[in-house]
Amino acid sequence: MAKPPAAEVDAGGRAVRVSSPERVIYEATDRTPEVTKLMVAEFFASVGDGLMRALRDRPTALERWTSGVRPGMRLATGPQDKDADAFYQKRVPKGAPDYLETVQVTFPSGRTADEICPTEIAVPVWCAHMGTLVFHPWPVRRGDVDHPDELRIDLDPQPGTSFSDAVRVAGVARELLEELGLRGYPKTSGNRGVHVYVRIEPRWEFTDVRHAAIGFGRELARRDDGVTVDWWKEERGERIFVDFNQNNRDRTIASAYSLRPLPGAPVSTPVTWEELAGVTDPGDYNLFTVPDRVAEGDPWATIDDTAYSLEPLLRLWEELPGGELNFPPDYPKMPGEPPRVQPSKKVAEHWDEDGNRVE
Repeated sequence: MAKPPAAEVDAGGRAVRVSSPERVIYEATDRTPEVTKLMVAEFFASVGDGLMRALRDRPTALERWTSGVRPGMRLATGPQDKDADAFYQKRVPKGAPDYLETVQVTFPSGRTADEICPTEIAVPVWCAHMGTLVFHPWPVRRGDVDHPDELRIDLDPQPGTSFSDAVRVAGVARELLEELGLRGYPKTSGNRGVHVYVRIEPRWEFTDVRHAAIGFGRELARRDDGVTVDWWKEERGERIFVDFNQNNRDRTIASAYSLRPLPGAPVSTPVTWEELAGVTDPGDYNLFTVPDRVAEGDPWATIDDTAYSLEPLLRLWEELPGGELNFPPDYPKMPGEPPRVQPSKKVAEHWDEDGNRVE
């Protein structure tokens, strides 16, 4: 059987080849038609300004669903997931075009890698040709990959809570940011959560930005008992978790205008604060509806106009009680970190005051 011919997508004046254009990536739902690989590439081209505002000059990992999205498919999160259907690509894929640029990053382990660094919309469109649905940019620019220019507030609903709860908490977060003289830009996660981004001056290290997120989360929890920064799931309860660890080195969030691997091809979509307050179903923002929104203007068009100081949030980190919190399990043991053991399984005499296990 003859192989179907490739298609071309105009991406900022550059023709990008897309193989297997008719491959079905998302099956039809009761609210959306099926989505082909070509439609994914065309979508990224259609939201080019907003997508590049999120990706330009940033080291970017790819979330590749090369066989499409189907019920029961799994995303690999480590070497144990050899049989998973999708995977993260942190290094530049083979066969990359000559216009694709890279930047070297250093992981927490100390190892380095050359990651994709998008400089034009043709790059994300080519990534769609490679099966990419989600872009995971670092919160840094290629000129200084060790000092973030972005604080990311990830409001993550826990079991027993909903998207509507995340929207309510986002309203409290907005008030707090404005009190501190900061402007946040919200977006739907494309699933159940809400993300709020703040552009910051690239003067601080990743650990400082993480501490700022912890300080912000603690103040948010002080104001709203439906919020938590507790790292261990058994302690979070039915609350919105402020995932401060998303601000660590090599921790990323789906970018604005990324698709999500869920039925209906939902999109992580920038919104105004006023819009967000009225959103009840984030699935309304999808591959079919978002291009028309972008044609009328991007709610994040001014996000790069002002970079803010992190100092108001670092004061919260210093003033509010609680100290250091746990890092992700793949990180080396960090200074001041509590023991990496669930509180329900912790035996006090097995740990010293610095959080090190006593054998």
